Amino acid sequence: MDEQTKEILQGLKIAIEAELTGHEFYKNAGKSTSDPMGKETFKRMAEEEMGHFNYLRHQYQSVLEKGDYDFSKKLRKKGFSHAKNPIFSEEIKKRVKDSHFEVSALTIGMKLELDAVNFYRSCAQKARSEEAKQFYNELAEWEQDHFLAFEGALNLLKEDYFQANNFVPM
Repeated sequence: MDEQTKEILQGLKIAIEAELTGHEFYKNAGKSTSDPMGKETFKRMAEEEMGHFNYLRHQYQSVLEKGDYDFSKKLRKKGFSHAKNPIFSEEIKKRVKDSHFEVSALTIGMKLELDAVNFYRSCAQKARSEEAKQFYNELAEWEQDHFLAFEGALNLLKEDYFQANNFVPM
């Protein structure tokens, strides 16, 4: 196996692990939030991350066995249509003072997604074929949508949350 193939496999392995971590995090976040809309959103996020996991695992097997990606199999284009929709119901604002878990989950989710965006963009820059560049850029865009959804939700809650909990700058 040449160095380029080893590098591709290592990158895919890191991506697979990250998607699995994201899946587990969102699955647990869905179980932990008391907000019904949040539960559903985190469940969908976990499903999307599992879809990415399975797709990347398929690509890993293809590179391992054939020495190249299998672009005949496409990443399911479900899209992240819920990215622009609120993650939590309006009810969360009524209990914003006690929304410690939700604020933490959004912050951690943003970190996971931003790390994924940066990783996939780095892989796209290193890719040697246009198809591989497109593959990684598409993954980066999907993760960017996730990041923006979390950022928007956090921005909606942050100020009220900080005020309710007396978190003010000195």
